[in-house]
Amino acid sequence: MVLPPKELQERRLDQAARAAWLYYIAGNTQDEVATKLGVSRQTAQRLVSIAVSEKLIKFRLDHPIADCVELEERIRERFELQTCTVVPTADAALVQSGGLAVALAEYIENALSAPEPTVIGLSTGRTLLAAVNEVPTMNQPDHKIISLIGAMSRDGRASHYEVVSRLADKANAQCFPMPTPVVTSTIEERELLQSQRSYQTILSLAEKACACFVGVCEIAWNCPLQRDGFLTEAEVVELADRGAVGEIAGWAFNAAGQVLEGCTNDRVAGIPMSLMQQLPTVAAGSGSNKVQAIRGALRGRLLSGLITDQATAGALLVG
Repeated sequence: MVLPPKELQERRLDQAARAAWLYYIAGNTQDEVATKLGVSRQTAQRLVSIAVSEKLIKFRLDHPIADCVELEERIRERFELQTCTVVPTADAALVQSGGLAVALAEYIENALSAPEPTVIGLSTGRTLLAAVNEVPTMNQPDHKIISLIGAMSRDGRASHYEVVSRLADKANAQCFPMPTPVVTSTIEERELLQSQRSYQTILSLAEKACACFVGVCEIAWNCPLQRDGFLTEAEVVELADRGAVGEIAGWAFNAAGQVLEGCTNDRVAGIPMSLMQQLPTVAAGSGSNKVQAIRGALRGRLLSGLITDQATAGALLVG
């Protein structure tokens, strides 16, 4: 979906404001600004110039995004993240199509823009789907888009939020969907599925991924995994009783960010969390219901990057 001109202009000013804050206020060099924004040095220079020409800079940054950039710096430092993006909090009804999805789309587009053959991993979910819809059409036939998580329930029902094939179509890239349920019925079933050549191919590709993009969801009654049919009511209750507060790509973890032993984690058929922790894995998520889950993931160093909104970022720094 192509953004309207007004929204494109607002997004351009947001990026310019971020660059200006990092350069003029935080004292970063242009190379450091480029690294933190995930753009080239030339683009960073241009963004700073835009901030000047648009009169965003006076004695202080005259743009509301400055508060977001300050939160980014604090979260990045506190949780030792490689990257963090905080967008202004939108109306709840607009979250899925608002700044969070656009910011994630920029990360995905940047990864897809690599000139050399690249492997990119994705989980599933509403925010990821909204982000993929924002990614422009590209032509990257040598790139590989892989699933980090199964995309069906145990009875074979497909997920409405599978995004790998959609992104591969947009980028004209090679597509590697995960041919498994999110959680299998038995450990033996998981072992059998993971012994198949198709799974082993995706696992091998995942080890070479230059970027992975995931969602973070809470573990609670009627949480997304339960609502979408991937976990039963009894399984959600068991996870909650064991202290689970959130999940990433099906893997449940507690408030300290420790991946639980046993429970449904014995039957998750996707890419191991231990591998995702070694990869550049960026999560997108926001909302009061996800604060505990996101904070746990950050405490456990399950992520290398985070995209969230201003209200969530502020809450993350309180605990």
